[in-house]
Amino acid sequence: MKILVSNDDGYLAVGINCLVESLKKRADVTVVAPDRNRSGASNSLTLESPLRANVADNGFIYVDGTPTDCVHLAITGLLDSLPDIVISGINMGANMGDDVLYSGTVAAAMEGRSLGLPAIAVSLTEFPGQHFETAARVVNQLLDRLLTQKLELPVNTILNVNVPDVPWEQLAGIKITRLGSRHRAEQVVKAEDPRGRTIYWIGPPGKEQDAGEGTDFHAVQHGYASVTPLQIDLTSYSALPVTQKWLEN
Repeated sequence: MKILVSNDDGYLAVGINCLVESLKKRADVTVVAPDRNRSGASNSLTLESPLRANVADNGFIYVDGTPTDCVHLAITGLLDSLPDIVISGINMGANMGDDVLYSGTVAAAMEGRSLGLPAIAVSLTEFPGQHFETAARVVNQLLDRLLTQKLELPVNTILNVNVPDVPWEQLAGIKITRLGSRHRAEQVVKAEDPRGRTIYWIGPPGKEQDAGEGTDFHAVQHGYASVTPLQIDLTSYSALPVTQKWLEN
């Protein structure tokens, strides 16, 4: 098995190094990841400047671009042969509910899926996290299951995995979930730079709003790793007839 690993925390992050060490025991692993932290980059591509790829002493390839850039570059020309699967992570911090709209971790997996490969995004829910090995073991369990029982997912689907920051022995199990949701984000924080100019910091995310049973929030709060199938096709099919009728009237 050939696995392409990327992330949004950068190639030096603890999470990606832990994941690679775990996966190397079972597969041929190639890392193509950002040269620095690119959290919140979402699905952005670098279009106005060239990308540069360099090889670190440990063999990781690091790119001066976004997580999406890294996976796109790897699959469309950088690698000599295509991987069998793309795995993005292990992210430091949760990517649940509305977070997936901004997440570079999820975006890297989505890019892999958009280019025809199965993909998994995995995050450890605490920042800073400690038990990355727990998340790595969850990924390996999912890979074991994929190898023994083929998963017939729609072609535009990835798996988004969030793992509580606990030792493996304290993990309650794995649950299939849906995305929860948050209240609206809090206000931006207004400040001044050293020259007296107004600057703004993006405020913290809103508190959990839909966190009931069946959601990713609920599973993690109760000690379970959450696995949420996400679709890349954002079309609201149920809204098509209503929108068509509205346009015709």
